[in-house]
Amino acid sequence: MTDLLTSIQAALGLPHTPIPFTSSGALPSAFAVTDLACAGIAAAGQAVSELLHQQTGHLPDLEVDRRLASFWFATSIRPLGWSVPPLWDPVAGDYATRDGWIRLHTNAPHHRAAAESVLGHCIDRAAMASQVARWANSELEQAVVDAGGCAAEMRTWEQWQVHPQGQAVNAEPLVLFANHPIQSRKPWTGSVARPLAGIKVLDLTRVLAGPIASRFLAGLGADVLRIDPPTWNEPGVVPEVTLGKRCARLDLNDSSDRAVFECLLKDADILLHGYRADALERLGLGMDERRQLNPDLIDVCLNAYGWSGPWQNRRGFDSLVQMSSGIAEAGMRWKQADKPTPLPVQALDHATGYLMAASAIRLLAQRLNDGTGGSARLSLARTARLLIEAGAGSDEPLRAEDQNDQGIQVEQTPWGPAHRLHVPLKMTETPLQWTLPATDLGSHRAQWW
Repeated sequence: MTDLLTSIQAALGLPHTPIPFTSSGALPSAFAVTDLACAGIAAAGQAVSELLHQQTGHLPDLEVDRRLASFWFATSIRPLGWSVPPLWDPVAGDYATRDGWIRLHTNAPHHRAAAESVLGHCIDRAAMASQVARWANSELEQAVVDAGGCAAEMRTWEQWQVHPQGQAVNAEPLVLFANHPIQSRKPWTGSVARPLAGIKVLDLTRVLAGPIASRFLAGLGADVLRIDPPTWNEPGVVPEVTLGKRCARLDLNDSSDRAVFECLLKDADILLHGYRADALERLGLGMDERRQLNPDLIDVCLNAYGWSGPWQNRRGFDSLVQMSSGIAEAGMRWKQADKPTPLPVQALDHATGYLMAASAIRLLAQRLNDGTGGSARLSLARTARLLIEAGAGSDEPLRAEDQNDQGIQVEQTPWGPAHRLHVPLKMTETPLQWTLPATDLGSHRAQWW
């Protein structure tokens, strides 16, 4: 635990301050997943604490609950009389090939169509398995990627360390900060209770790390406006991650919508985006263009496989990075299973989300302190290295969840009422609290309050 937290603190430029972790137990895994959850949440909380110390002289005490951190890394919402839709498309998952295993990520319709353009139309998993079994790992991975889809063959950590992309991303820092002089004069308008009040966050992220980051910022009082393309949906995670946000739709390829977006960007304090490395550049919204539109902008970006190397522009998700980097293979050996064994939760997404939030807050503190602008780059694959190198965690099981873990407030969502679990992070006089319930995508206008 100490090594994980210390590594994250160093990456974020935070003091190496011990932070207490309450309760006991851990998620069952070959890796220290609960330790990662606690360290990531603690670092985000510490970034808030340091911001408040800078602005007010008040340094809140922090603590993180191991059980609640573990639960929040799965899901925090507890529906009352309804169910969250399935997280996975029916044919998404792991398949045996001629020479190993591969994972196909088909949740988005266009990603499933890409896989089926290579493998043929598959009505169910059995049909998909029959087609996949004819292929070799690397050939199928490349064919699906070339078709615009998402796939990852199962590699060992040792194989990933010598792979060109593994070598590239493992050489990157956990968080790559960059500064640029702007002499911003925007004042702090927050308070101890709501440190990010008055901060506008433009959220261009989707499943799952970026939305975790913006949910955390919203819980501190930020005005979060999420923007999605006209047809995008992710029903399995929307009730979980839109808490505290307003959600709108814009087509950045449409001139009128593009003009609306640029107006929003000019007024934003923080931009979170999770597009592939070259996506915004191809839209004419690269880093230079974003700075021209808004010199004060804090720019925090994420991708799957890192910001250098041959795969920097490759589509990817947590489950795919687990396959590529050796996590699923190590889990298989740990469990003595006959198939890939991923982490019990999408820990790379969640942990990276809290690191994104912490990075944004650190950059905000910097802007308030000396007027300097800045950006941060993170990736799921680099977070994977952090987890892998931390080694094994505790094998003590967590105490099972019970009703006392839920808050008493009822959240009125478009799908029905729900409770949320108590938050794992406690900060004296600075409670994480959300003023808006989870909402459906596209349910608001694309405008600031």
